Amino acid sequence: MADPSRLRPDDRADFEAVLHHALGTADIRGALGTDPAGRAAAHLRAHALAHADDIAAAAEGPYRSYLAVRRAARHEARGPLDSGSLLPALAVLTPLVAGTSAAALLLTGGLLHLADALGPLPGSLVAAGWTLALVAALTGLGTLAALLHTALRKRGVPPASEQVEHARLVWRQELLDRGMLPHLRRHLLPHPDTAITPCSPPDTLSPCPARAREDRTPCSD
Repeated sequence: MADPSRLRPDDRADFEAVLHHALGTADIRGALGTDPAGRAAAHLRAHALAHADDIAAAAEGPYRSYLAVRRAARHEARGPLDSGSLLPALAVLTPLVAGTSAAALLLTGGLLHLADALGPLPGSLVAAGWTLALVAALTGLGTLAALLHTALRKRGVPPASEQVEHARLVWRQELLDRGMLPHLRRHLLPHPDTAITPCSPPDTLSPCPARAREDRTPCSD
């Protein structure tokens, strides 16, 4: 069985979309802007793609939920191809077949009675026709009750496609917040709290760009 935390091949496009969005956030874009050649951005992107499974593992819970909802929706969409759909099909076909057969038997038995046919055949046909009519009525009522129960149960429940899309968006947001952005920031700067613009060397008296607006004191003591 495949590791549920590993990224599926058909979800790579979503991963790359989240990566593209993360690279465009203000702090990461500003830090990468210090490299006009774009080599830092390309290296960061390649590193994230190479560690896709590690990044995706940070959002394993929402990813599991997304896979479960998507699997259920695909199973439901297959419908008639599944063996579990045999019972609903029989529930729909039984009253139709029983009703048609009952009408045919009643008609044939009635015609034989009108023709003064001898023997028990006319009576047997009529009796069988009424039996099938009763079966058709009972199965028809059962099917109607099942349809009403299903409709009431599903009322207010969003369609499967909407559930899948919602689970997908939740996973992508968690992937961005808990996996992608922390990974990029961790590998963008050795110390995330360090300012992107370095301070002046300590042997000069020029003010520190990061503090000049606050205290107007030089970086060196």
